[in-house]
Amino acid sequence: MDLSFNEVQQMLGKTARDFMEKECPGEVALQLAASDTGFSADIWRKMADLGWVGMVLPEKYGGMERSLADLAIVYEEMGWAALPSPHLSSAVLCALTILAAGSEEQKQQLLPAISRGERILALAFTEPDFGWGPESVHLTATPGDNGFTLDGTKLFVPDIQIADQVLCVARTGEAGSPEEGITLFLVDRETPGISWRSLTGFQGEKLNEVTFNSVKVPRSSVVGELGKGWAALAPALEKATALLCAYMVGGCRRVFELTAEYSRTRVQFGVNIGSFQRVQDHIIEMLNGLDGARWATYYALWKLDEGEPAAKVVSLAKAVISDVYWRACQSAHDVHAGAGVMKEYPLHLYTRQSCSLYHYLGDPVFHRKRLTRLLEL
Repeated sequence: MDLSFNEVQQMLGKTARDFMEKECPGEVALQLAASDTGFSADIWRKMADLGWVGMVLPEKYGGMERSLADLAIVYEEMGWAALPSPHLSSAVLCALTILAAGSEEQKQQLLPAISRGERILALAFTEPDFGWGPESVHLTATPGDNGFTLDGTKLFVPDIQIADQVLCVARTGEAGSPEEGITLFLVDRETPGISWRSLTGFQGEKLNEVTFNSVKVPRSSVVGELGKGWAALAPALEKATALLCAYMVGGCRRVFELTAEYSRTRVQFGVNIGSFQRVQDHIIEMLNGLDGARWATYYALWKLDEGEPAAKVVSLAKAVISDVYWRACQSAHDVHAGAGVMKEYPLHLYTRQSCSLYHYLGDPVFHRKRLTRLLEL
């Protein structure tokens, strides 16, 4: 096992870092966070032109067929820049689920357009009974003569405000285990009966409540087998969680850099505050946590790329980086004091992200419980 980057990956990392510095400097990230959509069509198009949107998809569907570790290098730089984008929703969660479960017709129709960045999909999973396991899916899909009727509410759905279609996780049966009876539906966002509203709060991305009120969909909208959707969705969630960890590592790295730089330039009592023992403690704790989270993340990605069982290390990585990122932001605010909450200074963007991403795809409590079950403790 070698977790160091090869020459090609090092070049990719530099390209991604240069891209983010040019296209999404701090002032652009602040503008996007303050906008209604949190989305830049221009940056998205440029990312697609570089091949990053279809990076892990097969070449036959317009992708580059690169490894998850390669894409994670780009994700780390995206997190460093606090760039909001629908990449995780559209090009990972939805695209990989369709790749695993969709018919050949669905793949040919959807995946090349996703790879080119021309079509954006959003995943509607979590509900008022919040959780990331199959037992938390209650939105019903009732069969009828001409298809299905979807009824229920999805909460904390990212990217629907810019999506063309929604991959909705619904329940078509109650028998057997929670995994049984889950079906995936691809629904146009403008289908009658679908409504959404933006949720307000201290969050780092645009999240929405989506209501399905007697939404009629044809049988052709089913992705995969009826009642067997979890088998296709679960591996996509695993890979997306590992990539999200890389994004959070990048954000944590940026918080560390901001704090270290501030400690070298801020003068108090006639000396740089970096000479104070408690400030040094904060920075050292941030760096130690960051290093541990990075190694856990890339170990999980390596396991996934090698095709080895990775559920345990993915949960470990997400539990670790969720805590590390959040604590790093708290330490950063202790060091920055009042400067850290100034709206023109980017630290608050990372603090907000650390709070919302703490829960996305499972918080530390969820992943520690999952890890306990997987270890059969």
